[in-house]
Amino acid sequence: MVGVNWFVAILIGIFAGWVAEKVLRRDDGLLMNLLAGLVGGLVGKWLIVDLLGFHYMGWVSSAIAAIIGAVVFLFLWGLIFRKR
Repeated sequence: MVGVNWFVAILIGIFAGWVAEKVLRRDDGLLMNLLAGLVGGLVGKWLIVDLLGFHYMGWVSSAIAAIIGAVVFLFLWGLIFRKR
């Protein structure tokens, strides 16, 4: 996450994971929300900055990127570890 400190990045990660969980109608818990948000921040940065070429700074842009990445991460996680 660009332009934010570690503490804010963790808070954004938890929030992004929670939003992604609600979008996908799942209930994974706080630790999975944190993991999804932090991994989502990396995935979102890769998608937005590296793949599309857009650059961003600040907590709002970081949160949007993390939410997008967290949704992608949780969707792929659900495909791989689907409960049968």
